[in-house]
Amino acid sequence: MTILAPADTAEIARAAEILRGSGLVAFPTETVYGLGADATSAWAVARIYDAKGRPSFNPLIAHVADLEAARREALLPEAALKLAEAFWPGPLTIVAPVTPGGSVCELARAGLPSVALRIPDHPVARELISALGKPVAAPSANRSGHVSPVTAAHVAEDLSGRVDMILDGGRATAGLESTIVSFCDASPVLLRPGAIAREKIEKVLGAKLCAPTRAEVMAPGMTASHYAPNARLRLEAHEVQAGEGALDFGARLTALAAPGALVLDLSPQGDLVEAAANLFAYLRELDARGVEKVAVAHIPERGLGEAINDRLRRAAAPRV
Repeated sequence: MTILAPADTAEIARAAEILRGSGLVAFPTETVYGLGADATSAWAVARIYDAKGRPSFNPLIAHVADLEAARREALLPEAALKLAEAFWPGPLTIVAPVTPGGSVCELARAGLPSVALRIPDHPVARELISALGKPVAAPSANRSGHVSPVTAAHVAEDLSGRVDMILDGGRATAGLESTIVSFCDASPVLLRPGAIAREKIEKVLGAKLCAPTRAEVMAPGMTASHYAPNARLRLEAHEVQAGEGALDFGARLTALAAPGALVLDLSPQGDLVEAAANLFAYLRELDARGVEKVAVAHIPERGLGEAINDRLRRAAAPRV
């Protein structure tokens, strides 16, 4: 049985006890809902992989309470500390070499000599981490490869009966996962676009972010087919074909759709922040309504548009 409970102080304390006993707890963050386990316990982390059906080579983000806790887990260079000062707590994940005494287990790191860390900016997430007193490994609380959840109901749709508890803290505000920056090479590398735009990070660093050059998966969300709904997506659409629904942006496709076709506009006003917040919820709604083919409007490749397009390309990738 999965417990669905309001995210009040008593239930958060109960959730921490579940984590302490190697259980799984889904909880809200400012990005999406996370599926949490004690990051120091290989057994608990293995339960995450099992619940999600997640590839074991895909590392997990360890959520920590503060910068001091982060520095116990990773060797953070000066440039990483600049980003931490600017964006933590918040939707930024930093990947850096693991410290010799780091507590995040090797399974959570997928056997890599690096660790992915984030300090979430959500009161429920932070209270839960503090109550546990350890890092919390938490990928998105959905079946691996499926659309990320932005409400407790979304989590229940995917994982009810597979996790011990879901803390309901309302809808996630950003609706898009964290931006991931690696400091494992000579220059900072953008591993995954996310809720903090590249331009903001580059402004703090005073330098451009590099593209990944390594073949291995170093962080969540780097597999080719990811965030996949059941529907087949046709990107950069300029028309809505017969039998298609539409994922619109800026009301580009709405007037072109056939009568009765389902059209969901990520942002009628063309606001990329609004579009990011609606992306996963709308993909899930298209699935829930049984739409099999979806025409997707052009999304500008700027600001959060980079992250939105990254998710859409992965969602549209051929299934393997």
